[in-house]
Amino acid sequence: MRTRTLGTTGPRVSALGLGCMGMSALYGGADRAEAVATVHAALEAGVTLLDTGDFYAMGHNEMLVGEALRTAPAARREQALVSVKFGALRDPDGNWTGYDGRPAAVKNFAAYSLQRLGVDHIDVYRIARLDPDVPIEETVGAIAELVEKGYVRHVGLSEVGAETIRRAAATAPIADLQIEYSLISRGIEREILPTTRELGIAVTAYGVLSRGLISGHFSRDRRLPANDFRAHSPRFQGDNLRHNLDLVDALRGIAERKGATVAQTAIAWVLSRGEDIVPLIGARTRERLGESLGALDVTLDAADLTAIEEAVPADAAAGDRYPAVQMAHLDSER
Repeated sequence: MRTRTLGTTGPRVSALGLGCMGMSALYGGADRAEAVATVHAALEAGVTLLDTGDFYAMGHNEMLVGEALRTAPAARREQALVSVKFGALRDPDGNWTGYDGRPAAVKNFAAYSLQRLGVDHIDVYRIARLDPDVPIEETVGAIAELVEKGYVRHVGLSEVGAETIRRAAATAPIADLQIEYSLISRGIEREILPTTRELGIAVTAYGVLSRGLISGHFSRDRRLPANDFRAHSPRFQGDNLRHNLDLVDALRGIAERKGATVAQTAIAWVLSRGEDIVPLIGARTRERLGESLGALDVTLDAADLTAIEEAVPADAAAGDRYPAVQMAHLDSER
């Protein structure tokens, strides 16, 4: 397993991390036993970075990750680094009701996460979205206090813009920014990525397969259940879906010439963007995990990269990456 460093102040981690959200929520039904087995397989393959959130199925995902760590071989468990997002507020119906970045709330969220995960510290801790009512300095300052007490190792950020990144970095050392980045989500290249590089902050990229849209496995006639996030995502609707899958078909031809799958090619493209970028693969099964890890064996030369970007130009996707209500919460999109 190749490794990369989370910024100038963060830990050394596997070049690919495992995003665990889909093992519990937002993509329809999930198989807990297979999910735990997938985490174990990832650790065995040398994946060290596990990403979760305290609001993924209202704590279920943290407990699942905790179970996987508890039942993993000791050597693998000791190598694992856990990244946690907090702050999203939900009601018993699963509705999203806002974000809370108050210092007291930060410490409260952390206390519950430590218990659910069954660990004595969280390796990277970050608020999932900027709380518009709380200055980022206060939220980051509270995480920094947790670092001082040993409950957190490193401060991270999520889905914030360049100005917020600068303010946060002036408050405490920032290891990484977690943000969506893929062939069809390249907005960070304009201002956010230059800012993180200037400040020595890494990027942990989620959505590298755009929630399966550019995985090569999503079909035009697929029907999604109501509890699947993609059933309400603009990029998966009607003409948008047809347009976006045409992009995938163009990418498929390049992947076949490389002897790789579409998913492997898309992940390899994100890996090629720089040593400061760590893609998070959202595999829910050992089969999909194995395919995604194969991206580490795909080498893209200059001609390959040119062909890929001609097939899937920047800003070529149809539809926003979230519904309008959720887009309004993204400081990174302002």
